[in-house]
Amino acid sequence: MDAFGHVNNNQFMVLLEEARVAMMFSAAAESGIPGFREGVVVARHEVDFLLPVVVPAEARVELWVERIGNSSFSFAYELMANDKLALRAKTVMVPFDTASQRPRRLTAEERVYLEQWTD
Repeated sequence: MDAFGHVNNNQFMVLLEEARVAMMFSAAAESGIPGFREGVVVARHEVDFLLPVVVPAEARVELWVERIGNSSFSFAYELMANDKLALRAKTVMVPFDTASQRPRRLTAEERVYLEQWTD
């Protein structure tokens, strides 16, 4: 909470991360796609704060894949607080090879997995 009784902007990033992690790590692994667990990094965040969210609030994050490239993909989000649109955001993700410490291309399996989450 910030000095004005609003949810702090950093806390919104945590909520978006939790939604993203659930899709990329938990749901992907259950679908037989382990690659994201092996390495993926955030390349960019873009956030539009539309309404202040006052504590306590009931929040829900809607998440989908907006774009799939060869070596990156983008999530789009809408965060609803008390049934009102409070935030829109986008995150660019890059698959990452932790052994070489370099970006890598999406595999065909990862692409198919991500395509099911497009709008």
